[in-house]
Amino acid sequence: MEALKAEIAVKRKTVEAVSSSRPTKYMRRGEIERLKEEEERRARDAKEHTAKSVTPFQESRVSESPRPESSFNISNEETVRRLRAKGQPIRLFGESDKDRRLRLRALELLEEKDHERQSGQNDFKKALEDVENVERELRNKNKEKRRGDTEVGVIDLELVKTDPDKLYPLIYYALKRTLKEWEESMDERPEHVKRSTQGKLAAAIQVQSAEYLKPLFKTLRSRSLPSDMLVRIAEIVHYMQKRQYQKANDSYLRLSIGNAPWPIGVTMVGIHERSAREKISTDQVAHVLNDEVSRKYIQSLKRLLTFSQTKYPPDDVSQLMG
Repeated sequence: MEALKAEIAVKRKTVEAVSSSRPTKYMRRGEIERLKEEEERRARDAKEHTAKSVTPFQESRVSESPRPESSFNISNEETVRRLRAKGQPIRLFGESDKDRRLRLRALELLEEKDHERQSGQNDFKKALEDVENVERELRNKNKEKRRGDTEVGVIDLELVKTDPDKLYPLIYYALKRTLKEWEESMDERPEHVKRSTQGKLAAAIQVQSAEYLKPLFKTLRSRSLPSDMLVRIAEIVHYMQKRQYQKANDSYLRLSIGNAPWPIGVTMVGIHERSAREKISTDQVAHVLNDEVSRKYIQSLKRLLTFSQTKYPPDDVSQLMG
C-alpha cells in the first residue's frame, strides 16, 4: 500500500511539471492587473524622460502653437491660392508652411460658422425684419429733394440700332425713378395700413426688389449688359412709359422665358441640322435660366411693371396686363 502511494505521488509530480512547462491559455485577474500597472509605470517614466529632455525654448513653442488635426494637408500652391482669394497675406513673418496651412484652416472654420449662423434666414425674411427701420429712414428723407430727380423722357427704340450706348443711362434713370416712386408710395400710406400684415408684406417686397435690382443697375452703369437683354429691357421701359402694359408684359415674357422651341438654349440635338434651326437665335433663349442673379432682377422688373400699372393706369383698358 505504501508503494502504491509513492507511485501516485511520483506520477502527480511528473504531471505538474509537464503542465507548468506548457504555455498557459488563461491568465488570472491578478496577473492582468499587475501587467497593466507595469505598462502604466513604463509610460509614465518615458513621459517624464521626454519632458526632461525638452529645452525651455521648445516648451514655449509647443505651448504657443498647438497642432490641430493633421488631415488638412494641401499643397503650398493651393494654400497660396485660397489665402489670396480671401484677401489674406500669403505668409506672415517667421511663419512656416505648416503654420500657414493651419491659419488657412482656422479662417475657413470661422467662415463656415458664420455661414451656418446665417443660413436659416433668406432674403425675404431679412427684408421683412428690416421693414421698421426702412420705414423710419423713408420718413426722415426729404421728399422735395427726391422729387427733383432727373426727368427722363420716353425712350426711343430706334436707339437700339443707331446708338445703343445712349440707352444705358436712359434705362438706368427711368428704372430708378419708378423705384423711387414705389418707395414714396410705401411711405405715404396711412399708419394703420403700414402696421397691418399686408402692409408689412408689401413694404418687404419693395425692399427686396430694390435689393435685387442692384446688380442690374451696376451692369447698366458699366454698360456691359448683353445686347439681346438690352433690347428687351428697353422695350419694357418704353412701353411702361407709354402706359402700354400689355406690350411691356409681352417683352417681359420674351426676356424671361423666351419664345424659342428650345428655351434652354439647345440648338443641336443630333448629327443632322434641323430644318428651322436658323430661327433659334440667342435672343429667343430664356434668360431667367442663366443664373440666380438674373432671375431676381428680371422678377423685380415685373414688380415695377405691376406698380406702374397701379399708379398710372392706361386710358385703354385693353392695355392692362392680365
